[in-house]
Amino acid sequence: MYLRGKKIIVGVTGSIAAYKSAFLVRLLIKEGADVQVLMTEAARTFITPLTLGTLSKRPVLYHYANPETGTWNNHVELGLWADALVIAPATAHTLAKCAQGLSDDLLSAVYLSARCPVFLAPAMDLDMYQHPAVRRNLASLASDGHTVLPAGHGELASGLVGDGRMAEPEAIVGVLHQHFARRPVAVGKRVLITAGPTQEAIDPVRYLSNHSTGKMGYALAQAFAYAGAQVTLVSGPTALAVPDPAIRLVKVKSAREMFEAVEGYFPETDLALLSAAVADYSPAQVADKKIKKKEDTLSLPLLKTVDIAATLGARKRAHQLLLGFALETDHELPNAMRKLQEKNLDYIVLNSLNDIGAGFAHDTNKITVIEKDERIRHFELKSKQEAAQDILEIIVQRWSEV
Repeated sequence: MYLRGKKIIVGVTGSIAAYKSAFLVRLLIKEGADVQVLMTEAARTFITPLTLGTLSKRPVLYHYANPETGTWNNHVELGLWADALVIAPATAHTLAKCAQGLSDDLLSAVYLSARCPVFLAPAMDLDMYQHPAVRRNLASLASDGHTVLPAGHGELASGLVGDGRMAEPEAIVGVLHQHFARRPVAVGKRVLITAGPTQEAIDPVRYLSNHSTGKMGYALAQAFAYAGAQVTLVSGPTALAVPDPAIRLVKVKSAREMFEAVEGYFPETDLALLSAAVADYSPAQVADKKIKKKEDTLSLPLLKTVDIAATLGARKRAHQLLLGFALETDHELPNAMRKLQEKNLDYIVLNSLNDIGAGFAHDTNKITVIEKDERIRHFELKSKQEAAQDILEIIVQRWSEV
Protein backbone atom coordinates (compact mmCIF):
# COMPACT_ATOMS: atom_id res chain seq x y z
CA MET A 1 0.00 0.00 0.00
CA TYR A 2 2.63 2.55 1.05
CA LEU A 3 5.30 1.29 -1.37
CA ARG A 4 3.15 0.53 -4.40
CA GLY A 5 4.75 2.13 -7.45
CA LYS A 6 7.73 3.51 -5.50
CA LYS A 7 11.12 3.28 -7.23
CA ILE A 8 13.65 1.91 -4.77
CA ILE A 9 17.34 1.21 -5.24
CA VAL A 10 18.74 -1.49 -2.96
CA GLY A 11 22.50 -1.26 -2.56
CA VAL A 12 24.16 -4.50 -1.45
CA THR A 13 27.70 -4.46 -0.08
CA GLY A 14 30.23 -7.10 0.98
CA SER A 15 28.88 -8.58 4.19
CA ILE A 16 27.68 -12.01 5.21
CA ALA A 17 24.38 -10.22 5.89
CA ALA A 18 23.98 -9.85 2.12
CA TYR A 19 21.76 -12.93 2.22
CA LYS A 20 19.14 -10.78 3.99
CA SER A 21 19.04 -8.53 0.94
CA ALA A 22 17.24 -11.28 -0.94
CA PHE A 23 14.46 -11.24 1.66
CA LEU A 24 14.36 -7.44 1.56
CA VAL A 25 14.03 -7.34 -2.23
CA ARG A 26 11.31 -9.99 -2.10
CA LEU A 27 9.32 -7.99 0.46
CA LEU A 28 9.63 -4.78 -1.56
CA ILE A 29 8.47 -6.49 -4.76
CA LYS A 30 5.57 -8.07 -2.88
CA GLU A 31 4.52 -4.57 -1.74
CA GLY A 32 4.44 -3.36 -5.33
CA ALA A 33 7.70 -1.41 -5.40
CA ASP A 34 9.89 -1.12 -8.49
CA VAL A 35 13.31 -2.35 -7.32
CA GLN A 36 16.73 -1.88 -8.86
CA VAL A 37 19.59 -3.72 -7.14
CA LEU A 38 23.14 -2.36 -7.20
CA MET A 39 26.01 -4.47 -5.89
CA THR A 40 29.61 -3.87 -5.01
CA GLU A 41 32.27 -6.30 -6.23
CA ALA A 42 32.67 -7.62 -2.68
CA ALA A 43 28.92 -8.27 -2.40
CA ARG A 44 29.10 -10.68 -5.35
CA THR A 45 31.25 -13.04 -3.27
CA PHE A 46 28.39 -13.43 -0.76
CA ILE A 47 25.30 -13.59 -3.00
CA THR A 48 24.92 -13.87 -6.75
CA PRO A 49 23.46 -11.20 -9.03
CA LEU A 50 21.29 -13.97 -10.51
CA THR A 51 19.49 -14.44 -7.19
CA LEU A 52 18.78 -10.74 -6.67
CA GLY A 53 17.98 -10.15 -10.34
CA THR A 54 15.44 -12.96 -10.34
CA LEU A 55 13.76 -11.56 -7.23
CA SER A 56 13.81 -7.93 -8.39
CA LYS A 57 12.80 -8.79 -11.99
CA ARG A 58 15.55 -6.45 -13.20
CA PRO A 59 19.18 -7.08 -14.17
CA VAL A 60 21.49 -6.32 -11.24
CA LEU A 61 24.01 -3.54 -11.89
CA TYR A 62 27.55 -3.55 -10.50
CA HIS A 63 29.75 -1.92 -13.16
CA TYR A 64 29.79 1.57 -14.61
CA ALA A 65 29.52 -0.15 -17.97
CA ASN A 66 28.60 -3.65 -19.05
CA PRO A 67 31.95 -5.21 -20.04
CA GLU A 68 30.29 -7.38 -22.69
CA THR A 69 28.03 -4.82 -24.39
CA GLY A 70 29.74 -1.60 -23.41
CA THR A 71 26.39 -0.20 -22.25
CA TRP A 72 26.87 2.60 -19.72
CA ASN A 73 24.99 2.35 -16.45
CA ASN A 74 24.31 6.04 -15.92
CA HIS A 75 24.76 6.77 -12.21
CA VAL A 76 23.20 10.23 -12.59
CA GLU A 77 20.01 8.86 -14.13
CA LEU A 78 19.83 6.15 -11.48
CA GLY A 79 20.22 8.74 -8.72
CA LEU A 80 17.39 10.83 -10.20
CA TRP A 81 15.16 7.80 -10.86
CA ALA A 82 14.94 6.57 -7.30
CA ASP A 83 12.34 7.53 -4.68
CA ALA A 84 14.58 5.94 -2.04
CA LEU A 85 18.08 4.49 -1.80
CA VAL A 86 18.48 1.67 0.71
CA ILE A 87 21.98 0.37 1.39
CA ALA A 88 21.53 -2.93 3.21
CA PRO A 89 23.86 -4.30 4.35
CA ALA A 90 26.07 -1.23 4.72
CA THR A 91 29.60 -2.30 5.65
CA ALA A 92 32.07 -0.16 7.57
CA HIS A 93 33.93 0.40 4.31
CA THR A 94 30.84 1.61 2.44
CA LEU A 95 29.76 3.82 5.35
CA ALA A 96 33.21 5.44 5.36
CA LYS A 97 33.05 6.11 1.61
CA CYS A 98 29.58 7.65 1.90
CA ALA A 99 30.60 9.79 4.87
CA GLN A 100 33.72 11.07 3.10
CA GLY A 101 32.12 11.48 -0.34
CA LEU A 102 34.39 8.96 -2.03
CA SER A 103 33.24 7.40 -5.28
CA ASP A 104 35.12 4.42 -6.71
CA ASP A 105 32.23 2.18 -7.84
CA LEU A 106 28.72 2.40 -9.25
CA LEU A 107 26.94 2.25 -5.88
CA SER A 108 28.95 5.07 -4.31
CA ALA A 109 28.52 7.18 -7.47
CA VAL A 110 24.75 6.66 -7.36
CA TYR A 111 24.79 7.57 -3.67
CA LEU A 112 26.46 10.90 -4.44
CA SER A 113 24.02 11.53 -7.31
CA ALA A 114 20.85 10.63 -5.43
CA ARG A 115 18.36 13.36 -4.61
CA CYS A 116 16.06 10.94 -2.78
CA PRO A 117 16.10 9.94 0.90
CA VAL A 118 18.86 7.51 1.86
CA PHE A 119 18.47 4.65 4.33
CA LEU A 120 21.49 2.81 5.72
CA ALA A 121 21.42 -0.54 7.54
CA PRO A 122 24.88 -1.15 9.05
CA ALA A 123 26.19 -4.70 9.34
CA MET A 124 29.54 -5.64 10.89
CA ASP A 125 31.11 -7.26 13.91
CA LEU A 126 30.54 -5.69 17.32
CA ASP A 127 34.00 -4.16 17.79
CA MET A 128 33.87 -2.63 14.31
CA TYR A 129 30.39 -1.25 14.99
CA GLN A 130 31.57 0.35 18.25
CA HIS A 131 34.83 1.72 16.82
CA PRO A 132 35.08 5.52 17.18
CA ALA A 133 35.72 5.93 13.45
CA VAL A 134 32.56 4.03 12.54
CA ARG A 135 30.54 5.91 15.15
CA ARG A 136 31.79 9.22 13.70
CA ASN A 137 30.82 8.13 10.20
CA LEU A 138 27.35 7.06 11.34
CA ALA A 139 26.86 10.36 13.15
CA SER A 140 28.05 12.27 10.09
CA LEU A 141 25.64 10.41 7.80
CA ALA A 142 22.76 11.02 10.19
CA SER A 143 23.62 14.73 10.32
CA ASP A 144 23.52 14.76 6.51
CA GLY A 145 19.84 13.87 6.83
CA HIS A 146 20.08 10.15 6.13
CA THR A 147 18.18 7.55 8.10
CA VAL A 148 20.57 5.18 9.88
CA LEU A 149 18.84 2.08 11.17
CA PRO A 150 20.34 0.79 14.42
CA ALA A 151 22.11 -2.55 14.15
CA GLY A 152 20.48 -5.45 15.94
CA HIS A 153 21.82 -7.39 18.92
CA GLY A 154 22.61 -11.08 18.75
CA GLU A 155 25.08 -13.72 17.63
CA LEU A 156 27.39 -12.46 14.90
CA ALA A 157 29.24 -14.32 12.15
CA SER A 158 32.41 -14.21 14.27
CA GLY A 159 30.67 -16.14 17.02
CA LEU A 160 30.63 -13.13 19.32
CA VAL A 161 27.39 -11.79 20.71
CA GLY A 162 26.56 -8.08 20.59
CA ASP A 163 25.42 -5.22 18.38
CA GLY A 164 26.20 -5.33 14.68
CA ARG A 165 23.52 -7.46 13.01
CA MET A 166 21.85 -5.87 10.02
CA ALA A 167 18.28 -4.75 10.76
CA GLU A 168 15.76 -7.36 9.72
CA PRO A 169 14.19 -6.86 6.28
CA GLU A 170 10.73 -6.46 7.86
CA ALA A 171 12.05 -3.61 10.03
CA ILE A 172 13.58 -1.87 7.01
CA VAL A 173 10.29 -2.13 5.12
CA GLY A 174 8.52 -0.73 8.17
CA VAL A 175 10.81 2.32 8.17
CA LEU A 176 10.06 2.85 4.48
CA HIS A 177 6.35 2.59 5.21
CA GLN A 178 6.61 5.35 7.78
CA HIS A 179 8.63 7.55 5.44
CA PHE A 180 6.21 7.33 2.52
CA ALA A 181 3.10 7.47 4.73
CA ARG A 182 4.09 10.74 6.39
CA ARG A 183 1.75 13.70 5.84
CA PRO A 184 3.15 17.11 6.87
CA VAL A 185 -0.28 18.42 7.85
CA ALA A 186 -0.74 15.47 10.26
CA VAL A 187 2.58 15.89 12.04
CA GLY A 188 2.00 16.75 15.68
CA LYS A 189 -1.77 16.36 15.51
CA ARG A 190 -3.19 14.70 18.63
CA VAL A 191 -5.38 11.78 17.61
CA LEU A 192 -7.50 9.70 19.99
CA ILE A 193 -8.71 6.29 18.76
CA THR A 194 -10.92 3.71 20.44
CA ALA A 195 -10.80 0.08 19.35
CA GLY A 196 -12.02 -3.39 20.15
CA PRO A 197 -14.89 -4.65 22.28
CA THR A 198 -15.76 -3.97 25.88
CA GLN A 199 -16.46 -6.64 28.49
CA GLU A 200 -19.28 -6.05 30.97
CA ALA A 201 -18.88 -8.32 33.98
CA ILE A 202 -21.78 -10.49 35.13
CA ASP A 203 -19.85 -12.31 37.84
CA PRO A 204 -16.15 -13.20 38.39
CA VAL A 205 -16.36 -15.73 35.54
CA ARG A 206 -18.71 -14.35 32.90
CA TYR A 207 -19.19 -11.15 30.95
CA LEU A 208 -21.24 -9.62 28.15
CA SER A 209 -19.31 -8.65 25.01
CA ASN A 210 -19.41 -8.70 21.20
CA HIS A 211 -17.46 -10.05 18.23
CA SER A 212 -15.20 -7.03 17.67
CA THR A 213 -11.50 -7.88 17.16
CA GLY A 214 -10.18 -4.31 17.14
CA LYS A 215 -8.57 -4.73 13.70
CA MET A 216 -10.13 -1.57 12.23
CA GLY A 217 -9.13 0.62 15.17
CA TYR A 218 -5.58 -0.73 15.20
CA ALA A 219 -5.30 -0.13 11.45
CA LEU A 220 -6.41 3.47 12.01
CA ALA A 221 -3.83 3.87 14.78
CA GLN A 222 -1.09 2.66 12.46
CA ALA A 223 -2.20 4.89 9.58
CA PHE A 224 -2.27 8.06 11.68
CA ALA A 225 0.95 7.23 13.53
CA TYR A 226 2.76 6.66 10.24
CA ALA A 227 1.33 9.95 8.97
CA GLY A 228 3.08 11.71 11.87
CA ALA A 229 0.26 12.18 14.37
CA GLN A 230 0.56 11.66 18.12
CA VAL A 231 -1.77 8.71 18.59
CA THR A 232 -3.43 7.53 21.79
CA LEU A 233 -5.17 4.18 21.35
CA VAL A 234 -7.76 3.28 23.98
CA SER A 235 -8.34 -0.41 23.44
CA GLY A 236 -10.70 -2.97 24.84
CA PRO A 237 -9.47 -6.57 25.16
CA THR A 238 -7.93 -7.79 21.88
CA ALA A 239 -5.23 -10.22 20.74
CA LEU A 240 -3.55 -7.55 18.60
CA ALA A 241 -0.08 -6.08 18.99
CA VAL A 242 0.42 -2.32 18.88
CA PRO A 243 1.44 -1.61 15.26
CA ASP A 244 3.93 1.14 16.10
CA PRO A 245 5.96 1.81 19.26
CA ALA A 246 5.13 5.52 19.06
CA ILE A 247 1.46 4.77 19.75
CA ARG A 248 0.37 5.30 23.35
CA LEU A 249 -1.75 2.29 24.31
CA VAL A 250 -4.34 2.54 27.07
CA LYS A 251 -5.91 -0.82 27.93
CA VAL A 252 -9.46 -0.95 29.31
CA LYS A 253 -12.14 -3.60 29.75
CA SER A 254 -15.55 -2.14 30.44
CA ALA A 255 -17.57 0.61 28.77
CA ARG A 256 -17.18 2.69 31.93
CA GLU A 257 -13.38 2.31 31.85
CA MET A 258 -13.30 3.25 28.16
CA PHE A 259 -15.43 6.34 28.78
CA GLU A 260 -13.22 7.48 31.67
CA ALA A 261 -10.05 7.04 29.61
CA VAL A 262 -11.49 8.85 26.59
CA GLU A 263 -12.90 11.62 28.78
CA GLY A 264 -9.43 12.27 30.16
CA TYR A 265 -7.67 12.51 26.81
CA PHE A 266 -10.36 14.21 24.73
CA PRO A 267 -9.85 17.86 25.86
CA GLU A 268 -6.35 17.91 24.31
CA THR A 269 -7.38 15.99 21.19
CA ASP A 270 -7.55 17.36 17.64
CA LEU A 271 -9.32 14.30 16.24
CA ALA A 272 -11.19 11.42 17.88
CA LEU A 273 -11.94 8.25 15.92
CA LEU A 274 -14.45 6.10 17.80
CA SER A 275 -14.18 2.66 16.22
CA ALA A 276 -14.65 0.59 19.40
CA ALA A 277 -17.73 -1.61 19.72
CA VAL A 278 -18.80 -0.32 23.13
CA ALA A 279 -21.55 -2.20 24.98
CA ASP A 280 -24.85 -0.32 25.05
CA TYR A 281 -25.88 -2.01 28.30
CA SER A 282 -24.12 -3.53 31.31
CA PRO A 283 -25.45 -5.63 34.20
CA ALA A 284 -27.13 -3.57 36.91
CA GLN A 285 -25.31 -5.62 39.54
CA VAL A 286 -22.17 -7.73 39.36
CA ALA A 287 -22.27 -10.86 41.46
CA ASP A 288 -19.24 -11.27 43.71
CA LYS A 289 -19.37 -15.06 43.27
CA LYS A 290 -20.05 -17.28 40.29
CA ILE A 291 -23.78 -17.53 39.56
CA LYS A 292 -24.79 -21.17 39.85
CA LYS A 293 -27.05 -22.86 37.32
CA LYS A 294 -30.31 -23.52 39.18
CA GLU A 295 -33.44 -22.34 37.41
CA ASP A 296 -34.48 -22.92 33.79
CA THR A 297 -34.38 -19.17 33.15
CA LEU A 298 -32.27 -16.32 34.42
CA SER A 299 -33.25 -12.66 34.43
CA LEU A 300 -30.38 -10.23 34.16
CA PRO A 301 -31.31 -6.55 34.65
CA LEU A 302 -29.25 -4.24 32.45
CA LEU A 303 -28.51 -0.54 32.65
CA LYS A 304 -27.66 1.72 29.73
CA THR A 305 -23.97 2.66 29.50
CA VAL A 306 -22.67 6.15 28.86
CA ASP A 307 -22.92 7.06 25.16
CA ILE A 308 -19.29 8.03 24.52
CA ALA A 309 -19.89 9.50 21.04
CA ALA A 310 -22.86 11.61 22.15
CA THR A 311 -21.00 12.86 25.24
CA LEU A 312 -17.94 13.89 23.24
CA GLY A 313 -20.17 15.43 20.57
CA ALA A 314 -21.77 17.66 23.19
CA ARG A 315 -18.36 18.74 24.51
CA LYS A 316 -16.62 19.12 21.14
CA ARG A 317 -14.94 22.45 20.48
CA ALA A 318 -14.60 24.26 17.17
CA HIS A 319 -11.12 22.95 16.30
CA GLN A 320 -11.92 19.33 17.18
CA LEU A 321 -13.09 16.68 14.72
CA LEU A 322 -15.14 13.70 15.81
CA LEU A 323 -15.61 10.57 13.71
CA GLY A 324 -17.86 7.69 14.74
CA PHE A 325 -18.68 4.27 13.37
CA ALA A 326 -22.08 2.70 12.70
CA LEU A 327 -22.38 -1.04 12.18
CA GLU A 328 -25.88 -1.71 10.87
CA THR A 329 -27.96 -4.68 9.72
CA ASP A 330 -30.97 -2.85 8.25
CA HIS A 331 -31.93 0.67 7.11
CA GLU A 332 -28.20 1.25 7.13
CA LEU A 333 -27.89 4.71 5.59
CA PRO A 334 -30.83 6.37 7.44
CA ASN A 335 -29.65 4.93 10.76
CA ALA A 336 -26.09 6.13 10.21
CA MET A 337 -27.20 9.63 9.17
CA ARG A 338 -29.42 9.87 12.23
CA LYS A 339 -26.49 8.98 14.50
CA LEU A 340 -24.31 11.51 12.70
CA GLN A 341 -26.70 14.35 13.49
CA GLU A 342 -27.92 13.26 16.93
CA LYS A 343 -24.41 12.76 18.31
CA ASN A 344 -22.99 15.93 16.68
CA LEU A 345 -20.31 14.03 14.75
CA ASP A 346 -18.30 15.47 11.89
CA TYR A 347 -18.10 12.12 10.11
CA ILE A 348 -19.60 8.68 10.50
CA VAL A 349 -18.25 5.49 8.93
CA LEU A 350 -20.99 3.05 7.97
CA ASN A 351 -20.44 -0.71 7.89
CA SER A 352 -23.15 -3.18 6.97
CA LEU A 353 -23.16 -6.79 8.11
CA ASN A 354 -25.03 -7.49 4.87
CA ASP A 355 -21.82 -6.82 2.91
CA ILE A 356 -19.72 -9.96 2.49
CA GLY A 357 -16.25 -9.48 3.97
CA ALA A 358 -17.19 -6.44 6.08
CA GLY A 359 -17.74 -6.08 9.81
CA PHE A 360 -16.28 -8.04 12.70
CA ALA A 361 -13.39 -10.52 12.49
CA HIS A 362 -12.61 -9.96 8.80
CA ASP A 363 -9.31 -8.56 7.54
CA THR A 364 -11.33 -6.57 4.99
CA ASN A 365 -13.96 -3.89 5.26
CA LYS A 366 -16.39 -2.04 3.02
CA ILE A 367 -17.07 1.44 4.29
CA THR A 368 -19.23 4.43 3.47
CA VAL A 369 -18.09 7.75 4.94
CA ILE A 370 -20.79 10.34 5.56
CA GLU A 371 -19.89 13.94 6.41
CA LYS A 372 -21.83 16.38 8.55
CA ASP A 373 -23.11 18.15 5.44
CA GLU A 374 -24.44 14.72 4.33
CA ARG A 375 -21.84 14.29 1.60
CA ILE A 376 -21.49 10.54 1.07
CA ARG A 377 -18.39 8.66 -0.12
CA HIS A 378 -18.65 4.97 -0.99
CA PHE A 379 -15.57 2.72 -0.99
CA GLU A 380 -15.12 -0.77 -2.35
CA LEU A 381 -14.25 -3.80 -0.24
CA LYS A 382 -10.56 -3.64 0.66
CA SER A 383 -8.18 -4.47 3.47
CA LYS A 384 -8.77 -2.70 6.76
CA GLN A 385 -5.34 -1.08 6.38
CA GLU A 386 -6.44 0.37 3.03
CA ALA A 387 -9.80 1.42 4.49
CA ALA A 388 -7.92 3.19 7.29
CA GLN A 389 -5.83 4.95 4.66
CA ASP A 390 -9.01 6.15 2.92
CA ILE A 391 -10.24 7.62 6.21
CA LEU A 392 -6.83 9.21 6.81
CA GLU A 393 -6.90 10.90 3.39
CA ILE A 394 -10.34 12.40 4.09
CA ILE A 395 -9.09 13.87 7.39
CA VAL A 396 -5.82 15.07 5.85
CA GLN A 397 -7.80 16.88 3.16
CA ARG A 398 -9.90 18.53 5.87
CA TRP A 399 -6.81 19.62 7.84
CA SER A 400 -5.24 20.97 4.63
CA GLU A 401 -8.23 23.21 4.02
CA VAL A 402 -8.04 24.91 7.43
